[in-house]
Amino acid sequence: MRTPREPRRVLVAGGAGFVGSHLCDALLARGDEVICLDSFLTGSHRNIAPLTNHKRFSLIEHDICEKVPVRGRLDRIYNLACAASPPHYQADPIHTMMTSVVGTKNLLDLAQTSGARFLQASTSEVYGDPETHPQREDYWGHVNCTGPRACYDEGKRAGETLCFDLLRQGRVDARIVRIFNTYGPRMRADDGRIVSNLIVQALSGDPLTIYGTGRQTRSFCYVSDLVAGLVALMEVDENPAAPVNLGNPGEFTILELADLVMDLTGSHSAITFRPLPADDPQRRRPDITRARELLGWQPRVPLAEGLQPTIAYFREALSQVPATPHKPIAPPVRRRPRTPDSVLAGGPA
Repeated sequence: MRTPREPRRVLVAGGAGFVGSHLCDALLARGDEVICLDSFLTGSHRNIAPLTNHKRFSLIEHDICEKVPVRGRLDRIYNLACAASPPHYQADPIHTMMTSVVGTKNLLDLAQTSGARFLQASTSEVYGDPETHPQREDYWGHVNCTGPRACYDEGKRAGETLCFDLLRQGRVDARIVRIFNTYGPRMRADDGRIVSNLIVQALSGDPLTIYGTGRQTRSFCYVSDLVAGLVALMEVDENPAAPVNLGNPGEFTILELADLVMDLTGSHSAITFRPLPADDPQRRRPDITRARELLGWQPRVPLAEGLQPTIAYFREALSQVPATPHKPIAPPVRRRPRTPDSVLAGGPA
């Protein structure tokens, strides 16, 4: 039997990404052994640099679309391995779809053979441009299955289907979280998300870009709140057998967010308006009743409070990078996997 002090062996796919690296931090802090698996298509070595010499941390550079090269005991698998911002997931839409379907199936197979509990990071994008508000987990969504966002939206929906089919067959203890807009330090400056876009533009003195009228709404969850919810869902004893929304139910228009960013950065940038991208949701806000009742979870960090360390992170990052002309995002370049022998063998990392 597992003793209370024995650490869990945890695989975090996408562990060098924005959310994944914060999750790795949290798991190491509570005593777990963490295997970070990442292809570095959108993840960053900088995010996990402080962990590389940690005795309970190991790194595998690998694309989950290929068979995952981890053997031995695993207790938990978190799947956060997919580009999550429109410019990145649209840069190679076929790979995005395959990551969400083939990659998820590869990790589910690993969970089945190792007996690990599995958490799938799904997304509020499964609701599409919603016709109900706020969005509850029993809403089936309003998604354009042939549009430019479908590689991600439909890929994530298919990933949920795989998880629930294997759960119903009793083959994998799979849990599904639907993540709403999340922000915080370690976001990429070029990820195309509204929070990072506005902060980088404000700090650079560039005009703030607003798509559409700016009256469309979003909810914004600080990354530490999200990570707490991910761990709570993974560790709850009884499988909810249903998806769980995680996000901050506070709702802001994009113009309100822009005003707040300018106040906190001291920016005097102008605002420019551009056409709304295809299939961009008009309203987005989670109903988190299920998370409150099942997990005792709710976000604690208000938007104005969470923006301050986020702005500080981007201010420091921008000060270290010489100004260069903007370049369009190229399709990802796949790398051959690099796997430590100790991880292949299932021994100490």
